[in-house]
Amino acid sequence: MASPDSNVRKDGFAKRHGRGLTGLLLVAAPVILLGWLIIYPIFNAVARTLFVNSDAGASFSLDTYQRFFTDSYSLANLWLTLWVTVVCAALLMAICLPLALYLRFAKSRIAAVVQGLALFPMFVPSVILAYALIRTIGPNGGVDLVLNAIGLPKINSPYLTPWGPVIGLVWDNIPLTTLMLVAGLGGVSDNAVEAARDAGARHVALLRHIILPQIGNAMLVVLSFTVLSIFSAFTLPYVLGPASPEMMGPFMQRTFSQVQDTRMAVTQAVITFVICAGFGAFYVRSIAKNREARQ
Repeated sequence: MASPDSNVRKDGFAKRHGRGLTGLLLVAAPVILLGWLIIYPIFNAVARTLFVNSDAGASFSLDTYQRFFTDSYSLANLWLTLWVTVVCAALLMAICLPLALYLRFAKSRIAAVVQGLALFPMFVPSVILAYALIRTIGPNGGVDLVLNAIGLPKINSPYLTPWGPVIGLVWDNIPLTTLMLVAGLGGVSDNAVEAARDAGARHVALLRHIILPQIGNAMLVVLSFTVLSIFSAFTLPYVLGPASPEMMGPFMQRTFSQVQDTRMAVTQAVITFVICAGFGAFYVRSIAKNREARQ
């Protein structure tokens, strides 16, 4: 005859086992979908660039990677994408960090208006934003008309230059960057800020010694998401950017549809993925550090 304690242990184990099985079943669908739509295409793309099918069978080859890294035009496109990504990330942090600090600590009604203006680009499709910028800062756009009306010379339009995608991508990414920074600043204690102010700390000292150390991981997450979003952008670089050199998004699309070199387009996609995966590793590392800190 089983003792009451053993029955209790069996019931507890059965409940824990049931909850564990239920949890696995709940995550099974998204995990399978992730593997089907993301993991499998990644390995398939890498295999297509490394192995060439012929009458003699599949053979290992790095010819497309060699072509990419020895082609001056392909390297120029890659460097332009990296340059735009770095400049956009720096500008976004310079613009959105002060904005997030204001929204986090301001108590006035004006803060609600500022927040609404900061989030407005989130609800504007990229293609609409692109054509709005063309009509504003493009040749004979709104800015040129105003300058001409007051007798000033026209501006050198950033449209169809590397600065065109920079302006569009910065504007497009302000809402998400600001929201993520505000969320990170939510962990900064008001008591710590007030105590530092009572001790005589000025704004720069508050930012350097109180705020920034507490939002370091949040800023790393923001930079990771920003880099991934900008590096893989297509619409704004395609509409606002130069025809040569071009960013990797339009470059891959043109190689696939116009040149019809599928294997080379996949190679460009793999190179882009590897670079983005490096930045994604920073995000995963930040999440892991946050979990360790909470435990």
